[in-house]
Parts: sequence; structure tokens; C-alpha cells
Amino acid sequence: MPSIQWKDNYLFLLNQTLLPNQVQYIECHDYRIVAEAIKRLEVRGAPAIGVAAAFGIVLGAREFSNSQYFWTSLLKVAEELGQTRPTAVNLFWAIERMMAVASRYDQNSEIVDVVSALEQEAVAIADEDVAINSKIAHYGAELFTTPVSVLTHCNAGALATAGVGTALGVIRQAFDDGNITKVFADETRPLLQGARLTAWELVQDHIPVTLITDNMAGWVMKKNMVQAVIVGADRITLNGDVANKIGTYSVAVLAKEHNIPFYVAAPVSTFDFTMESGFDIPIEERDASEVAHFAGMRTAPEGVDVFNPAFDVTPNSLVTGIITEYGVLRGPYREAITELQQKIKGV
Repeated sequence: MPSIQWKDNYLFLLNQTLLPNQVQYIECHDYRIVAEAIKRLEVRGAPAIGVAAAFGIVLGAREFSNSQYFWTSLLKVAEELGQTRPTAVNLFWAIERMMAVASRYDQNSEIVDVVSALEQEAVAIADEDVAINSKIAHYGAELFTTPVSVLTHCNAGALATAGVGTALGVIRQAFDDGNITKVFADETRPLLQGARLTAWELVQDHIPVTLITDNMAGWVMKKNMVQAVIVGADRITLNGDVANKIGTYSVAVLAKEHNIPFYVAAPVSTFDFTMESGFDIPIEERDASEVAHFAGMRTAPEGVDVFNPAFDVTPNSLVTGIITEYGVLRGPYREAITELQQKIKGV
């Protein structure tokens, strides 16, 4: 079930806030709807956010195609989409890539040509993500040569991408190869992406999955019920520090304590080659109601202070390997990531 579809000049986004109880697509005929969908987590997952933003720029370009202020309006569209979520670098990567296409044209260009080129680029970004997911799945599955159980945190599946997923893409391929027998999915408080989304995806694919609360991960490892951990990422810095959904850092620490490999699966668009370390990553903080309420009911006393960061940063020392479409990176990560950057540039 695709999370993102582009057809008949509209963008359709699977509303992930309604899963697993209701399957409903949001029809986006306006870039503002796309921006709100990103803000509200109706579309989420770093690669999916990037793809959605790319099509959001297409919708904005089409809206202002007959305006004498087309170019300034297009910049405004890009700015508004860029302000939706601060941590996932794929968002900014996709917007920059789209605006680079627009920059090939000038004030004398036919606007219809600009809009057409933007649409082609957005489609290319989506198609590339599908292919990239497949490559990540292939390289990641090669890490598993004997049947094991794995643990994952949050959702890095088809819902978070345009393809089969990053972490879940690896799990899907390794399961097909007979080398993953079971998946433990952390529920991922406070918004339950693991319970609502990851467990839902795996059930749909008939992959054995056991749902656990976040604070059970350590005990599951202690009981030797898990032999590997694999997660996605929202930003990876030059030294290999990884920003991902809040709670990932705790899982990585527990994996290290129990001598369990901790893998991160992410496309190169998730790497921020301009950022030295995880200390520099902006961490989004979300509304207190996500923690103080559950299923629409208040579960904490009125007036209590709430700290609700949406992400945390796992230091590179806890990461066993980073699975990309170019292969698996191993430490020391600064050297490996610098080499990856040079490979991308064709140096």
C-alpha cells in the first residue's frame, strides 16, 4: 500500500495518523495541504517527507504559474515547506534539489517549462527512492547469514519512504532469504509509530512480529530474544552520529551493553555532509499534549511540565554499521563518510 502517490496532477498521501484503524488518503491539490500533512505527521519518515515536499513545490509552482510574481512565490513555497520540520535533513535535500532545477531557468523562460521540469524532478526523486530502498535492502540483508530475531524502533518501512522502506526493507529482504525469523517492534512512545505503523506493516506482510513497550527492550535483550537491532535515521552527520526517533539512543546503549550489533539503514540523502557531529543537529520539540494525553484523554496532572523532544542522537561509537545504497559503512565513520561523499561527487 503506497504511502505517496502522484496522479492526475494531485498528490495523495496515506494519512498515517489514522492507522491502523482506518486507511484514508489525503488529496493534496495545494502545497499548503502538503505542509500541514508534514507538520501533523500525516506523512512522516525522512525519505517520505522529502518526496512529499518535492511534490509540494510542484503544486506551488502550478498554483502561481500565471502570476507575475511566480519566482518570488516559488521561493515562498520552498520556505514554507522547509519550516515544517527541522530535524529530517531529507526535507531540505529535496527542496534544494527542486530549487536547483528551477534555477536553470530565468525571468524570460516559459513558466510552463519550469513547472514541467519541476514535476519531472519530483517524479525522479520518488522513483529513485524506490530503487534506493531496494539497494539498501540488498546490502542490509547480506549482513544476516543465519536465522535471527531483530528489534526495530519507530517506523522505517514503506510508510516512511516511497519504496519498501529502509530498516524494514532490510528486514523484508532478510526474511525472504530465511535469515530473519521474528521482529520485535518497540511501540515508540509517545505517538506509537512502532505499534501503529511498523507492527501494521509487518502483519500485512505476514512477517512474525511481537510488539513490546519501549521499556521492555533491555529485558528482551537480556533474555537473548534479540540478536540484532536495525533502525532508520533522520539525519547522519559527518562523524557518523545519528539522529532518529526519540528512544533510539536508549536502544543503542542497551544493544552495546548486551553485545548486540546496532545497524542504521538510511539513504545518502539522510547524510548531512555540512554538519560535523550530532551536537549540531536541531532537535524538534513537539506539543506537551502528546505526552500528557493518551487516546484523547489526559493521563498527567494539569500544570505538570513536559519535555517532548521528537528525536535523539545516537553517537557513532554505538553504531555497528550504516547501511546505504552504496553498501555498508563501518567505523571510523568520518573517513568512511568522507569517502562516500567523494564517491557521490564522482571524485
